Amino acid sequence: MPRKKAEETKPVESQGGIEENFAALEKMIGKLEAGDNTLEESFSCYEAGMKLVKALSLQIDKVEKQIQILSEGDENEC
Repeated sequence: MPRKKAEETKPVESQGGIEENFAALEKMIGKLEAGDNTLEESFSCYEAGMKLVKALSLQIDKVEKQIQILSEGDENEC
């Protein structure tokens, strides 16, 4: 049976900053830990959470690269 389009196109707030994405992820974790959801709702929440984890990983990698570039610049100035 094909998946419902509504579940696939459900917006995920991954365009926010790191802090906003961590807050959204914590909220999703809280929903999952509460155990008040149906299996379908839990799966949807888990899927959205994994997308946020991926977005956060990319954001953190970007910040790490920027810090590395800035650190290399500081070493060259001395």
